[in-house]
This record gives sequence, structure tokens and C-alpha cells, in this order.
Amino acid sequence: MRLPDHFELVDEPPALAGYLRLRKDAGLSQKTPEQAAGALSGSWFFCHVREKSSGRAVAMGRVIGDGGWYFHIADMATLPQFQGRGLGRAVIDALVARIRERAPENPYITLVADPPGWPLYEKAGFSTITPSRGMELPWVRN
Repeated sequence: MRLPDHFELVDEPPALAGYLRLRKDAGLSQKTPEQAAGALSGSWFFCHVREKSSGRAVAMGRVIGDGGWYFHIADMATLPQFQGRGLGRAVIDALVARIRERAPENPYITLVADPPGWPLYEKAGFSTITPSRGMELPWVRN
């Protein structure tokens, strides 16, 4: 998907402060700078969309995985004022394209989607995994 002229897709993570701001302003859970640093350095692939004029990150996404067969898309976020312009679609397409280019044959590509993101992911070819369901283990300090 082609981006509007005043945006560019960058095949790297945003700066630490931009990552934290984008997560917060897009309504994702807050992370510490230490957690964010691990996300930025430990991803298999990361890309973001930035405004050409300001360099500000306005959309992002990343892939975590083993590089062999399992690839999980995470941190998909677009600032609310930039939604509906194809930026999220450009990010998801770039992530999937990188997996298809570099992964061995038949990769398993997953993501966990909240209801507002369902239409975007379905248009990109994702489907619900049934009867599986996403689960988490809450952190409890002993």
C-alpha cells in the first residue's frame, strides 16, 4: 500500500521516547523505559511510519519470533488522529512482507487483536484461530 506523500515507512524501530509516546497515545499499555529498550533491541523486525516534516513516529509494528517458523506481530499502533489513512495497513503489509521474504517455508504468523483492529487484520488476510484463544499469565511478585 502506498503511503500519503508526507509520510515514510522506516524499516527500524522508532526512538525509545517515540515508542513509549506512541504506545501511550494510541491507548496501548504503558511500559517502562527498560521494557521498551528490550522491545526495540529484541525484535525480529520492526518498522514504523513517520511524518517526513517532523520525523515523528505516528504508526508502528514489530515481529517477535524465533526466525525459524514462529512469527508473532506485536505493538501495532497508530496515533488516533492518523487512523484511517492506510498507515496501519502499510505497517502490517511491511511486517508480513519481511516474514515472507526472509522466513523459511510455511511460517506460522500470529497476532492478538483487540476488536478495533479486527477489520484491518482481516483485510490483510488474517483469520480467527478457533478453537484456540489468547491467554496471559498475570505477573505476581512473590
